[in-house]
Amino acid sequence: MTNDGPTMTMPAGARPRIKDGGGELLRWLGKMRDEQPVWRDSYGIFHVFRHADIQRVMSDYATFSSDINRLRPGGDPFSAGSLMLTDPPEHRKLRKLISQAFTPKMSSDMVPRIRELTLQLLDEIDGDEFDLVEKIAHPLPVMVIAELLGIPIHDRELFRGWADRLVALHVDDPTDIEIGRMVGEAMREMGEYVMTHVRERRVSPRDDLVSQLVAAEVDGDRLTDAEIVNSACLLLLAGQITSTMALGNAFLCFRDEPGVERAVREDPELLGPAFEEVLRLRPPLTQAARLPTAEVEVAGVTLPAGSMVINWLLSANYDERQFPDPYTLDLTRQPNRQYAFGHGIHFCLGAPLARVEGKVALELIFDRFAEVTVDPDAKLEFYEDPMFGVKSLPVRVR
Repeated sequence: MTNDGPTMTMPAGARPRIKDGGGELLRWLGKMRDEQPVWRDSYGIFHVFRHADIQRVMSDYATFSSDINRLRPGGDPFSAGSLMLTDPPEHRKLRKLISQAFTPKMSSDMVPRIRELTLQLLDEIDGDEFDLVEKIAHPLPVMVIAELLGIPIHDRELFRGWADRLVALHVDDPTDIEIGRMVGEAMREMGEYVMTHVRERRVSPRDDLVSQLVAAEVDGDRLTDAEIVNSACLLLLAGQITSTMALGNAFLCFRDEPGVERAVREDPELLGPAFEEVLRLRPPLTQAARLPTAEVEVAGVTLPAGSMVINWLLSANYDERQFPDPYTLDLTRQPNRQYAFGHGIHFCLGAPLARVEGKVALELIFDRFAEVTVDPDAKLEFYEDPMFGVKSLPVRVR
């Protein structure tokens, strides 16, 4: 295959957006998987659409670097040592240290507290109509991760402000200096806030995740203050944004396939498979970026060294080559190799916590309300990709 066909350019803005809830974008992604599995947009960015190709790119960390900040001059000064933006061997060291503090057991141990916080939020709901995002889906993840980190829950509006500024940025060209400046400003404010807690814990440790990150040690290595701040900021953002969107997305999926909610209510053991399918159908993050370290070929297309490569996780999750009947929420789907939490060495450390939060919250919402219906008259407003979720979700309950 020559480069002329698959890499023909068109204005990046010509591709569909997610504003309508994703329908038009999903149709476009399906067409691209079939006809143009690697596409070069007008900014020179390469987009990869098929599950197998994305698995290859995200597995081969030696050929495809995660350090995209080299393309964003003037960007975030708190990015140095960030787990998301580093490659081995530095990434391996960081992940070992952070994993020592932030363990799957920590997530499972939080179940009783997640239940308490969810019940507290449910008890504050007055009436049979409310915004699910405002009342539950947004505050719960913030409260959980803030409590884990040992950061005051009453500061959660600060977290929301920083997160909202970041997700509101409309990014066509990731190398845009102005975008880098705005991202850097929001991250700087959050980093400075978290840094005060890191310094406090070095003097007076507590029983919280920040203190455990401060104390973590592997083979004589410890995390620097900057690395702890970056880790905490990543957890705050990921814990807030992705878990919030996942819970709202669950009820959109149940709206589209009401038989699923009935089945889950009758058999709570199906909550896990249902949530995995929600993550596949509406992943909170639609893309993941990489940079080739050398010229490489993907799906017959040559990608130059140092070019930006966007892996469409959303597209991979609908790839008919991997998932039979991909547009259906299938409670029996096995295996379910969805990419909502990424793939390879950068697989999301917070995945166990997100799964626990989602399942606990859904279980308690079902216990509290016999019926939850998305308001059919509500005009839903979606975040721009690479986020996939609603800003608010009016529901009616009984």
